[in-house]
Amino acid sequence: MSNTDRRRVVILGSTGSIGRQAIEVIKADPDGLELIGVAAGRDSTSLQEQVDALGVRHHGLGSDAAVHLATLEQADVVLNAVVGAAGLRASVAALEAGKTLALANKESLVAGGEACRAAAARGNGLIVPVDSEHAALAQCLSGRDKKTVGRIVLTASGGPFRTRADLDDVTPEDALAHPTWSMGPKITIDSATLMNKGLEVIEAHHLFHFEYDQIGILVHPQSVVHGIVEFVDSSSLLQAAPTDMRIPIRAALGSPQAFVSSGKPVSLSSVGHLEFEEVDQERFPSVALAYGAGRRGKSFPAVLNAANEQAVEAFLSRSIRFKDIPVVTESVLASHDPIEVTELDAVLQVDSWARQKAAQAIEQRRDAATVGGAAR
Repeated sequence: MSNTDRRRVVILGSTGSIGRQAIEVIKADPDGLELIGVAAGRDSTSLQEQVDALGVRHHGLGSDAAVHLATLEQADVVLNAVVGAAGLRASVAALEAGKTLALANKESLVAGGEACRAAAARGNGLIVPVDSEHAALAQCLSGRDKKTVGRIVLTASGGPFRTRADLDDVTPEDALAHPTWSMGPKITIDSATLMNKGLEVIEAHHLFHFEYDQIGILVHPQSVVHGIVEFVDSSSLLQAAPTDMRIPIRAALGSPQAFVSSGKPVSLSSVGHLEFEEVDQERFPSVALAYGAGRRGKSFPAVLNAANEQAVEAFLSRSIRFKDIPVVTESVLASHDPIEVTELDAVLQVDSWARQKAAQAIEQRRDAATVGGAAR
């Protein structure tokens, strides 16, 4: 394959977990993929190490740099692995520039789903999912008539607290001990509250254009099956793969080209058995909050995302308890008057408002807690 046939890739959030694994994928396929740009949020030391080691010409630090790199004329694929709502501007910029956006930034579609879809329409950009669950659903839905689909189902590991009865004294260390995946702190806490599944439901709505009643969640502790499509003829299609994020990353970077993985498929005989169970929404109220925000639409998902992000940060800094995360989020949603968010500026306005309200709610809960009752 000549250099001109290689897909030229920019990675936003290159120093994080997804970004580092994406670099591994690109290095393993020098004939098919070429890394031409990297950007990070604040980790200048790690970014410089990557630039020196990889000889990447285009690089930068901060959100403005990410937006600039997302629109590089030479880039074919922009992998957005920025954590949090900071990645939204870059997603919109990449889509307006007509890029294939390999999306690992949940917040782009959760907070700015309407804005991203409008940007893609304006610039003829394409969104390709990187999340293992959405990548699995995309594979199962490929070539299928939407009319034949009854429901799509996202699977959840259940996080570290699937069987833990008492969540009153959960510490950040407890919540960061994920049983299956190795991820960054924010998404790991979202996995512990199951908010990550709620956010993925909203993402799936924008990616695949199904109504919320057609999008389900099943807890699957083995994390072997990543997505299920149920058809109207009562049959179902399940996608199984190892718990290796390099698989969906490689699929997204290579899309729409086929690729051959050097890994091994799941050995179902070694797994032994597969369990599926419904989500206990009483113990994990974040799921219901996400469904509610998605169904209400307009700016509610953006508020959900921003308030949750602030609450997770407060929990990690031990300012609030684990069980306060959904309480803070719900309080901000309850005080919100929705607006249309088809433009980026509107999304950012709502995001800023929600963060301020969440900060106030966090302060109130911190003031109300005794020293012994605060998160340890």
